[in-house]
Amino acid sequence: MTHRFYRFSTRIERAFARPSRFALTLGVLVAQAISLLLQPSTALAAPSGTLVVCTEGSPAGFDPGQHTTSTDFDASTYTVYNELVQFKRGTLDLEPALATSWDVSADARAYTFHLRKGVKFQTTAWFRPTREFDADDVLFTFNRMLHADDPFRKSYPASFPYFTDLGFDKNIDAIDKVDDYTVRFRLKQPDVIFVRNLAMSFASILSAEYAAKLSATHREADINQLPVGTGPFVFRSYQKDALIRYDGNPDYWRPEDVKLAHLVFSITPDPAARIQKLAGGECQVSVFPRPGDLETVKRNPSLTLISRIGFNVGFVAYNTQHSPLDRLDVRRALDMAIDKQAIIQAVFSGNARLATNPMPPAQWSYDDQLKDAPRDIAKAKALLAQAGFPNGFDLSLWAMPVQRPYNPNAQLMAQLIQQDWAKIGVRAKIVSYEWGEYNRRAKQGGEHDAILYGWSGDNGDPDNWLGTLLGCDAVHGSNVSKWCDKSFDALIDKARATPNVDERTALYRQAQVIFKEQVPYTPIAHSIVSLPVSKRVNGMLLSPLGSHRFDGVSLN
Repeated sequence: MTHRFYRFSTRIERAFARPSRFALTLGVLVAQAISLLLQPSTALAAPSGTLVVCTEGSPAGFDPGQHTTSTDFDASTYTVYNELVQFKRGTLDLEPALATSWDVSADARAYTFHLRKGVKFQTTAWFRPTREFDADDVLFTFNRMLHADDPFRKSYPASFPYFTDLGFDKNIDAIDKVDDYTVRFRLKQPDVIFVRNLAMSFASILSAEYAAKLSATHREADINQLPVGTGPFVFRSYQKDALIRYDGNPDYWRPEDVKLAHLVFSITPDPAARIQKLAGGECQVSVFPRPGDLETVKRNPSLTLISRIGFNVGFVAYNTQHSPLDRLDVRRALDMAIDKQAIIQAVFSGNARLATNPMPPAQWSYDDQLKDAPRDIAKAKALLAQAGFPNGFDLSLWAMPVQRPYNPNAQLMAQLIQQDWAKIGVRAKIVSYEWGEYNRRAKQGGEHDAILYGWSGDNGDPDNWLGTLLGCDAVHGSNVSKWCDKSFDALIDKARATPNVDERTALYRQAQVIFKEQVPYTPIAHSIVSLPVSKRVNGMLLSPLGSHRFDGVSLN
């Protein structure tokens, strides 16, 4: 038995095929409708204008499968590429993209995707496609992540952190090409959120033909530097720490969404400089403002502020594979010493909600019965003494160098935590790296002791907070606590195989209790997210996922 989504065309065709006394009238109406569509007045307006976006940092690359941050995804997924399914702009609702429909087996172990026909890959200075998108591109995209012996991956041994964080490398049994426009994923274990996960950025579809051309000239690494996709914008050039240039895609399969002739990312790490450029008209969108700059934006008659409660969490994680952070009493002491309210006032200017759980309150299955341990310096000192550290200890505290939706000023937050921990004898040395290097070292190397990190939801499912950030499969990826608890993991695995929402909710709430007892990280805040834009910008929507999309956006 299968469940069919977005499959209405056959029903309509049958209705039109039936003999009917209204057939002539229907034919006339259809002819008139076609005639109207062909009139010049109904033609789509040509893309126009150049939108300049002041962004916060340089992407680590342009192959979404290799990366995990919104800096990378804004520069690649939401410009150059498409997934099989995607989230509607500004929402967590799924809609078809490169797949027009999909079937799910009753046991949630087989997912069949029916692919969109007539989709063209982009033409660039380094690649001119000779065919349209088809099943071979889907197979290439996922097989290079699934199989270590895939020829392309053997030549270019990249890592795919999200794919492994989700356990896809273990659970996908095979990907079959049913025909040129049908692909089936076969899973070893049921996964009721598989489709939502494929709407995430790492699942952006690449060109198999382009990959073959790169392999023929031994330039496989260019797939991460010179991207080719099917998305609304064509990548043109990149100057690290300066500019990324795109053009509107003239061949986009949804032409009504391409309203801009050109798109430019002006990479501006300093948030004050971003706001100055926005006010001066040098850019029309400025990402990740400091809370203190919001009033300045509101007072400027040429600017407007788009805001919403963030679907995010900012936290300080403890590397549970490093001594003494492998001891529960030590983690509890560090957690108990942090003054979260002071951080929310100083770092967020009050534009945040104190975080207790590893997911935001808007996420279904959130357990509102869980409470923080009261801040208690004396008890924290006693816990350290009980763990064998009456005089405290030294540790590194990593702080990100860029603003994120969940943390507008990590350096200040680190200083406040450093002061709090000093009160219990813990001496924290603040460490930072360039953003790409920070992520690489945190996920792959695990060199940090404690680290400021955070998350914006990717797919609207609780698994994205619990499995991706805290699961055993993610220890060498996004689980920067390097925490693997078998009882916690078993609950997450069971929830992935359970279609009933009430049963899944109960499992996730049990998992949250374990999290709270074991303290792999201390949740700090759920921020309110704001995006300052010029009043010349039309159609800009703020995503609950923390991303920035420019399809459907225009300038007046």
